Amino acid sequence: MSQQYTSDKEEIYSKVMRAGRRTYFFDVRETKAGDYYLTITESKKFTNDDGSFHFKKHKIYLYKEDFVDFKDHLDDMIQYVLDAKGEEVISDRHQTDYSAETAKDHEDTASKTTSSYTDVRFEDI
Repeated sequence: MSQQYTSDKEEIYSKVMRAGRRTYFFDVRETKAGDYYLTITESKKFTNDDGSFHFKKHKIYLYKEDFVDFKDHLDDMIQYVLDAKGEEVISDRHQTDYSAETAKDHEDTASKTTSSYTDVRFEDI
């Protein structure tokens, strides 16, 4: 009996990383030829006005022949960000005490502060 192959093959090895409203799934899967490849899936939870929710998913397929270059580029990009901005998270949304009310307070403060500015160009930012 031949095995049926679909795009949602069973995972050989999996890890999950939760990050706020996002969850990342790292799955090793098998090709038709019996080789392994990696899928990285980002799943983000959205809440509707009625309280129900849905998820949006984005998936990357990464094959062995691209592992070294992918890892090199990822390592380089991570190091660039850390060198440029450090490891401290500066976004309010990533704080453990973040709430929509806190965000609104920050937006109100920011709008009051910036309302006196005019002629701001993209190059000035």
